[in-house]
Amino acid sequence: MSSPLITLKGVNKAFGGRSVLDNISMQLMQGEITTLIGPNGAGKSTLVRIILELIQPDSGTVSPSAGLRVGYMPQKMHIDPTLPLTTCRFLQLANTSHHACHEALERVGIGHLATSPIQSLSGGEVQRALLARAILRKPNFLVLDEPVQGVDVTGQNALYRMIGELSKALNCGVLMVSHDLHLVMSATDRVICLNQHICCQGHPEQVTQDQAYIDIFGQTTAVYAHQHDHHHSLHGDVLDGHNHQHGEGCNHD
Repeated sequence: MSSPLITLKGVNKAFGGRSVLDNISMQLMQGEITTLIGPNGAGKSTLVRIILELIQPDSGTVSPSAGLRVGYMPQKMHIDPTLPLTTCRFLQLANTSHHACHEALERVGIGHLATSPIQSLSGGEVQRALLARAILRKPNFLVLDEPVQGVDVTGQNALYRMIGELSKALNCGVLMVSHDLHLVMSATDRVICLNQHICCQGHPEQVTQDQAYIDIFGQTTAVYAHQHDHHHSLHGDVLDGHNHQHGEGCNHD
């Protein structure tokens, strides 16, 4: 039986008098893939930042399990195109050994690109490199922000399969943020639909039939514009995001 990695109880957060998260209670379980969906402005980014302990809730509790090790994969990362940086060296910036970097790259299927310039990688290869960076320290909890962003449909399916395999191999919990439930229907165990509060949650098929979900997305699968107004540094920090200084790291929530 899986055990909770992180438990949230009655979490609330507001910015400038505007409520962003209202009474959020949830558990993220070891060995379970959970996908967080919701329209723009729903509070997804804020919730992820609270889970990562980058910001504190105004009230409520966030309780990580003992021995929690988190791996984080940002949606995008800004890399100076003039920087002479191989894929392996990019991973080593996380202060990890050369061997561990090669092992992680092999695990995500791009070991042959270890000496290639990171700027020469395709969209799908970059996402795999970011995933390799997230698993360097063998986490038991992965947080993946739009992990298939900028990848074609074939590559998306392959990446989702790999995430499932990594979850099993590392026996870790996974929290994915996605803008389209249809894309992750077969790749997730549980869906949490957020719109300041938790509208509904459960198995993907169950959520798509929930009236709260239908009220937001309609009868069709969830597809809506995803706005991402910033980049991340090599260390995962937000760059050029004016909302970041107010606690809203993205406007894709």
